[in-house]
Amino acid sequence: MRNFNVNCNNSIQIMGSKKIYIDPYEIEENFNDADYIFCTHSHYDHFSENDLKKVIKESTKIITVKSSEEDAEKLVKRENILIVEPNKTYKIDDIEFSTTYAYNVNKPFHPKQNNWVGFIINLDGIKYFILGDTDNIDELQGLEADYAFIPVGGTYTMDYKEAAELANNLNVKAVIPTHYGSVAGSKEDGNKFKMLVKDKEVIEILL
Repeated sequence: MRNFNVNCNNSIQIMGSKKIYIDPYEIEENFNDADYIFCTHSHYDHFSENDLKKVIKESTKIITVKSSEEDAEKLVKRENILIVEPNKTYKIDDIEFSTTYAYNVNKPFHPKQNNWVGFIINLDGIKYFILGDTDNIDELQGLEADYAFIPVGGTYTMDYKEAAELANNLNVKAVIPTHYGSVAGSKEDGNKFKMLVKDKEVIEILL
């Protein structure tokens, strides 16, 4: 049984010994069950205050970047916020994770100097690599995980061809296309991506 869901865009839910949300967006009802929320950057579709309120409970901890710090402080106690930077390793309670670079190389939406991130989260012995909004950049090549959630929609991130090229260079068991069919890209991009990926399982989730 798959232990994660992709709701919309880059909105991901991981279910294990802890319940983790990444970039919750367009959440349809109040769940208020998040143990941890990881936000890759401060754009409205990745740090959505309205959607965060639907998953936060009293003990929820938010892991996010500097540009979202003030907004996070409106939602949870300051001691429940961890501010992160790219290319570092962290531990929060019993969860180990590292951050990766996430930026654009040929478009202005996600500049490298913003220090926005992707995450490799180790939960229950499984590594989940959430790339965030990024192009196919040098710093991501050859990284290892069990699952990689890769944006494929173009416009703000790499397109499906670039995403497949990166997927083929990652040391992962399975890849999941994200960030298409909603804010950017078409619903066909997931299938086009799947056709170009080699030697890896592609879990296609129709967003």
